[in-house]
Amino acid sequence: MTTTAASPGIAQTASALRRLYFIRFAFAIVWAVVAMTTAKEINPLTVTLFVLYPLFDVGAAVYDLRTSRTATKPALLYVNILVSLLTAIGLGAAAASGIPAMLRVWGLWAIVAGLVQLIVAIPRRKLGGQWSMILSGGISVLAGGSFIAGASAADPALTNAAGYAVPGAVFFLISAIRLGRAAKGN
Repeated sequence: MTTTAASPGIAQTASALRRLYFIRFAFAIVWAVVAMTTAKEINPLTVTLFVLYPLFDVGAAVYDLRTSRTATKPALLYVNILVSLLTAIGLGAAAASGIPAMLRVWGLWAIVAGLVQLIVAIPRRKLGGQWSMILSGGISVLAGGSFIAGASAADPALTNAAGYAVPGAVFFLISAIRLGRAAKGN
């Protein structure tokens, strides 16, 4: 079987995405562990953590924009930045109304961010490691719907929303590992 070398642009993009995905994996795991310990009630730490997650997503999208212009249409990443910024603000405001309001904001964000992730990952398939990002985006959409539905439960909790980061982290790790080959130019 003959292997052809990837173009330098693809290898650089894959390498940058690989670093980003490893960082996102680590952040999401640490965030989920800490958030799950505080997610039973709204307190300043819980609110801070839930506002921090979409803000971290903003930083990741900015890094993605700067490093992968050849592999992505930037308009979708700008949408992700805007939606994540609005989500951070919305979560801060929703905290004053209670857990159901926070779950609705979090769920809406999960739906929109999942759609963006799904749409961005499809043309990146040539880089490798994107099937897990496609699956993650689809699952995020479904999870977002469940958070919105869960907001109407008799005793809604943010615990499931905090746990939402774990599968996403695993998908980022899988993609990072799979991008290793493309990052090496193979």
